[in-house]
Amino acid sequence: MGLLVLVRNVLLALCLFLVLGFLYYSAWKLHLLRWEDSNSVVLSFDSVGHTIGSEYDKLGFLLNLDSKLPPELASRYANFSEGVCKPGYASALMTVIFPKFSKPAPMFLDDSFRRWARIRDFVPPFGIKGQDNLIKAILSATKDYRLTPALDSLSCRRCIIVGNGGVLANKSLGSKIDDYDVVVRLNSAPVKGFEKDVGGKTTLRITYPEGAIQKMEQYEKDSLFVLAGFKWQDFKWLKYIVYKEKVSASDGFWKSVATRVPREPHEIRILNPYFIQEAAFSFIGLPFNNGLMGRGNIPTLGSVAITMALHNCDEVAVAGFGYDMSSPNAPLHYYENIKMSAIKEVGSSC
Repeated sequence: MGLLVLVRNVLLALCLFLVLGFLYYSAWKLHLLRWEDSNSVVLSFDSVGHTIGSEYDKLGFLLNLDSKLPPELASRYANFSEGVCKPGYASALMTVIFPKFSKPAPMFLDDSFRRWARIRDFVPPFGIKGQDNLIKAILSATKDYRLTPALDSLSCRRCIIVGNGGVLANKSLGSKIDDYDVVVRLNSAPVKGFEKDVGGKTTLRITYPEGAIQKMEQYEKDSLFVLAGFKWQDFKWLKYIVYKEKVSASDGFWKSVATRVPREPHEIRILNPYFIQEAAFSFIGLPFNNGLMGRGNIPTLGSVAITMALHNCDEVAVAGFGYDMSSPNAPLHYYENIKMSAIKEVGSSC
């Protein structure tokens, strides 16, 4: 039993290290930012007169951020009331911070997925190479590749990514979270019983097989189930789920997986693997490793979800990302009793 507890705590510490690494290195560059939409002009290095040098880090992010908006942006959005969604605001600001941003990418794979050069030549998790037949079979059943008609028709879309951190506990942010147009939740983080702090609205639940909710009653109504495929077995698992076939426990999963998801095929999506690729190599600067998984180059699901939102939302906010390391009795996650002291104990024993 002691060994199992130690292994659990080591895994928690590793997860914490990955999350904090992303937050401290990248989150300050990403908060309330967005990728260019399809009607925007992406500014290149030449057009803004910048080159990679002392002004930018090795990934191309501006090193010294000015808290004030550039004059042209301040003028453009001066007449917007507080709290009103600002179309194109984040993309304009992102151009200032990271001129290397490329064209937008859709949230989900559709039946044109094989024409996407950015993901075609990479195996999972950074692409779809070798998965053509599985993905085609899944998409032939799901048929829907976008959000909802109501959300797709919005002229300005505000999105929030809700993390699982204990910093959400007892903060009563639920109503503010629910005010966003798109609320994204990760893996099996529960909502029922925690609505006051984390809200009750879920637009997208992004997960992989090992992270998916296994108790049917814990799924929210009217949310889309989104697979983030980190390995080829994940796509095979989703095909089983879509076609309501028997899930085999011997398909290469590292722990038990959900055998059923209470969603109809049209409520299921495949996250564009490009966001995993972009989060790893463009945002965080993880080792490329020839485009293969391994050697510490897998981004957290939270960073992937933020990347997706930056491509597809006019404004992006995050909640529940961060841990109170100074308070040993603070919760590690908002939904369980494991305390921050568990992480400190592991760290002191290493």
